[in-house]
Amino acid sequence: MAAYAPKTPYFVFLAFPLPVTSPTPAASPSAFDKARQGLWTSLQKHLETVYAAERDFRAATAFTEAFPFSPAATEPEALAGYQRQRARLRDLFVDETTQLDSLVKAVRTKSYQEDEKKLLLLMILGYLDIAESIFELLETRRPSKPDKDEELEETTARFGRVKSFVRLNIKGIAGLLPQL
Repeated sequence: MAAYAPKTPYFVFLAFPLPVTSPTPAASPSAFDKARQGLWTSLQKHLETVYAAERDFRAATAFTEAFPFSPAATEPEALAGYQRQRARLRDLFVDETTQLDSLVKAVRTKSYQEDEKKLLLLMILGYLDIAESIFELLETRRPSKPDKDEELEETTARFGRVKSFVRLNIKGIAGLLPQL
């Protein structure tokens, strides 16, 4: 079984911004512009990986249209393919959640202006929304009696916390307090 090979971590852009290929002599990009461009490029690469995992997982579940499905009524070869793709999607989910958690913490600790941080967090939130819709397949496209998976449950809860934290930081604490 081929294991999921993680891509470059998201937070690399914060420590090592991508070089600008065609800088204008009059104005060089700021550290924030480099970070924003680096994050954009990184998110696109990660989206490609997530979309490929989704495509493979959906192909592995093509043997049925009804979910949850009965493993006993499934051919062993199709069931093995499903389990292999499910494990890959699950591993990707765990890895992406860990990286996103680190990324969000890194953004919060950078010395960018609050509006700049919010822009980066909005980009991350967009990715989170897309990724969540794909990773939900682990719950919706499953056998009728799935095995207990504590790591998946913990990762799902952690993913939710990361997403809530990003939303909170975009809205800001001041946005939660009543106006006097």
